[in-house]
Amino acid sequence: MRNGGVSFWWQQVGLPTPTDRLDGDVTCDVAIVGAGLTGLWTAYYLHEADPTLDIRLVEAEFAGFGASGRNGGWLSSELPGSPRAYAAAAGEAGLESMRTAVRGSVHEVMAVAEGEGIDADIRLSGVLHVARSQAQAERLDGELSAAQVAERIRVAGAVSGHVDPDCARVHPAKLVGGVARAVRARGVRIHEGTRALRIEPGAVVTDRGTVRAPTVLRCLEGFTAGLPGHRREWLPMNSAIIATAPLTDAQWAEIGWAGEELLGDEAHAYCYAQRTADGRIAMGGRGIPYRFGSRTDVDGRTQNWTVESLRSTLTSLFPSLAGITIDHAWCGVLGVPRDWSASVCFDPATGLGHAGGYVGSGLTATNLAGRTLRDLVLGAPTDLTALPWTGHDVRRWEPEPLRWAGVHTLYRLYRAADRREDAGLLRTSRIARIANRVAGR
Repeated sequence: MRNGGVSFWWQQVGLPTPTDRLDGDVTCDVAIVGAGLTGLWTAYYLHEADPTLDIRLVEAEFAGFGASGRNGGWLSSELPGSPRAYAAAAGEAGLESMRTAVRGSVHEVMAVAEGEGIDADIRLSGVLHVARSQAQAERLDGELSAAQVAERIRVAGAVSGHVDPDCARVHPAKLVGGVARAVRARGVRIHEGTRALRIEPGAVVTDRGTVRAPTVLRCLEGFTAGLPGHRREWLPMNSAIIATAPLTDAQWAEIGWAGEELLGDEAHAYCYAQRTADGRIAMGGRGIPYRFGSRTDVDGRTQNWTVESLRSTLTSLFPSLAGITIDHAWCGVLGVPRDWSASVCFDPATGLGHAGGYVGSGLTATNLAGRTLRDLVLGAPTDLTALPWTGHDVRRWEPEPLRWAGVHTLYRLYRAADRREDAGLLRTSRIARIANRVAGR
């Protein structure tokens, strides 16, 4: 089993070598820190709107090194945050506008990929959410019976299910790599191997020189805490994934996963999975949810016990796969705000902006954020700039050791709630309800 190496997705297509490192001080119109999908989409749409703009991205590793190239490949219509928080900011109409914009972004990504010739194994196959206990079924309120779930995927213990058709299976590295190529083809510079040391109005100070620009956008998501002054802004939450060896035709026939829909459950410590284009199962979930001091992983390497926990989850869903080979395991971080809701912000007075905090729903939200940042930077009010995440501000996370203790306690509570529900509790555990209130979910 390969552990780390950024991700299975990047190992499949080949790890890029950082190029176009910054060489001394430069000036431009827009400087973007972070060449993940948020930064890349922002550059893509800004250049599309105004090709005269000199846009440069600064990236410590290579484009797509972070969550954009490590995620579970769910291009989904799931909200990047708490519906309650968005409704509180903009009412039910604002919440519905947010839902519509996210759902439309699924199809926007697919349209751009087709138009730019990006072959990212995209398949609009929907996502099947499965409840495996009565408490999960109450939360899900799905339209599918256990028998109807089994007609799609034979998940052991399934009680009910729900299908969201607006979700596509994606190969993350192929997608982010393709968007990076499209951005470069338009003349946008991506200075890889160039680490931002600090951001200030009018400048990004890096280890290889200073990029001066009237507009500076921070698009670092889970790596935001690495910048001075931002350690408590978004918590870098850890998620881990395993990829099996390719399944045989007999194994696929046994579990009945004939389509290419994505699969998720309703547990509090939930899992998410896809049938990959080359016939594997890639499944993710929480490992160590948070590292002390907002530290991040080293090259995507995860813990052996996390791998075994994910294997156990996989074989719980599909007992016939007991003993299957795990070819690869990796992990990465996602940005979590204190109120569990993403934000897109820009201050014309300072020229500083940022987007992120997608709480694990970033593959689609990054595209919407990029288009929203474009409109904010260009200064034209639009339907996107009126969405409830625009200008959304949240309080900072607690200092250490409260932050570490709190997060680990929350996930112990969620796992305890899952055990109670699996033992026969008929409704959502009170333990999970309390944990959700504390977490801001």
